[in-house]
Amino acid sequence: MPRVPVGPGLAATRVVAILRAENADRAEAVVDVLVEAGVRSLELTLTTKGALDVVERLAARVPADVEVGVGTVLTGADVDRSVDAGARFVVSPSVEPEVIAAALRHRIASYPGAFTPTEITAAWRAGASAVKLFPAGRLGPGYLKDVRAPLPDIPVVPTGGIDVPAVGDWLAAGAIAVGMGGPLVGDALSPDGDLTALAQRAAAALEAARS
Repeated sequence: MPRVPVGPGLAATRVVAILRAENADRAEAVVDVLVEAGVRSLELTLTTKGALDVVERLAARVPADVEVGVGTVLTGADVDRSVDAGARFVVSPSVEPEVIAAALRHRIASYPGAFTPTEITAAWRAGASAVKLFPAGRLGPGYLKDVRAPLPDIPVVPTGGIDVPAVGDWLAAGAIAVGMGGPLVGDALSPDGDLTALAQRAAAALEAARS
């Protein structure tokens, strides 16, 4: 089955914002801030209670160029539920052929997590849209540069522990985009989190990606 390309929102902005919290009570407010700042790819994880309900509401109202997806997807059934809620992509922490196959069947992008060249290659051969290098923060951009030397045609999205000052280094090392969770979202998902600071970090991350 033909590979589903990377989402245009992610390709254009090169940043995917990852929302993970105990519950999704404040997720919509956080998404609104991120979208206003210019983020066009947003991932809500299944480990967040109520995530799919939020995805369903967001899918019905965000601008057409905003891609809302679901993370921590581990089974084909998870993909089905995510698509039913309106997800336009799915993300996994590991290489799950069942998830990649289900995403291909639904014709949505899939970004499986991989750590080694063997895993990266396996994810790509299974039909991934791009491969999430995870956890990337402890490896550093030099690792990605080394991996891409023999695997230059596999698009990689480093994720995990990437803060705003490091965005440019990862992209210079060959990443097509970066996934940003805690260093971007900060405390914004908590009831009294600072949404103004979130907007500032998002703007800075997008500017770093453009530069």
